[in-house]
Amino acid sequence: MGIVEKIKEIEDEMARTQKNKATEYHLGLLKAKLARYRAQLLEPTTKSGGAGTGFDVQKSGDARVALIGFPSVGKSTLLSKCTHTVSESAAYEFTTLTAIPGVLEYEGARIQLLDLPGIVEGASQGRGRGRQVVATAKTADLILIMLDATKSEEQRRLLEIELDAVGIRLNKKKPDVVFKRKTTGGITINKTVPLTKTDEKTIRSILASYKLHNCDVMIREDITTDEFIDVLIGTRKYMPCLYVYNKIDAISLERMDKLAREDQTVVISCELGLNLDYLIERIWDELGLVKVYTKKRGAHPDLEDPICLRKGASVEGVCNGIHRSLAANFRYALVWGKSSKFNPHAQKVGLNHHVADDDVVSIFTK
Repeated sequence: MGIVEKIKEIEDEMARTQKNKATEYHLGLLKAKLARYRAQLLEPTTKSGGAGTGFDVQKSGDARVALIGFPSVGKSTLLSKCTHTVSESAAYEFTTLTAIPGVLEYEGARIQLLDLPGIVEGASQGRGRGRQVVATAKTADLILIMLDATKSEEQRRLLEIELDAVGIRLNKKKPDVVFKRKTTGGITINKTVPLTKTDEKTIRSILASYKLHNCDVMIREDITTDEFIDVLIGTRKYMPCLYVYNKIDAISLERMDKLAREDQTVVISCELGLNLDYLIERIWDELGLVKVYTKKRGAHPDLEDPICLRKGASVEGVCNGIHRSLAANFRYALVWGKSSKFNPHAQKVGLNHHVADDDVVSIFTK
């Protein structure tokens, strides 16, 4: 029996099993088996065949955004409208057959936008070009799920199921669980909160199914069985996601208003160019980047080419963004902007000072 058949068998058994306190333990074991088989399917131990042309797209710019959706939802049109890249679009399905990158420019920052081929149902099992699509999506900093506003909500649910099956967790935080392997000493489980969604017996049985007999587990939040399996596997990606509903010009105002009020959702029309500016602003906010401008001694700050860093970055990150040798020869820096205590005046700071959006930094070396 192949892996796909084994996965199907486990899924059928889980569907037949009633969910209650008595079956919790059995379901936990089934989920652990299912996660293991899916990992084998998506990350085979033997290399067979190439990854396909166009999927080894070099990461460039300050961040990467992956466009995911079913065929013919408008991904190629969005890429063409927001960037200077022409991605082939047509009224038939599967126009895009490879990953097409474009660069979105926002206030001096450069964001790479990747138009991935349309996902088909069963992509997590390798159907269509599912394996390459999701592997590329895992390298992104943000996922844009493109949806057709004229179609049912089922499309969103199916995409979430496919991405969840390949280990991409949308708009979720990593569970607060510390797991450490040991050579001896058996299994030690410590928890700082009561567990209401799973129990210690299930956790021990899952560890045994993964042949883990010596380890320390520290649980700091009320996790589910699925979340514990995610921690064990360790390859899960927790990614921010925006749901983008296209073709709003073809639906009623009431439906559009309802969609626009949902969390993490933006409504647009690629054809008419509606709300695209707001979408770009939301992409920037979700990426959580800050722009920092540099200033040479006695000169005006360079407001054309900012250095983009993650929120919470320090002056050391600014140094590394300019040149790797700067941090080693660093004396001090002057910072103007929101992070300066004396704003609008400069503050003299060290390498560990956290910068804010639109700060101006002047670095002095030994």
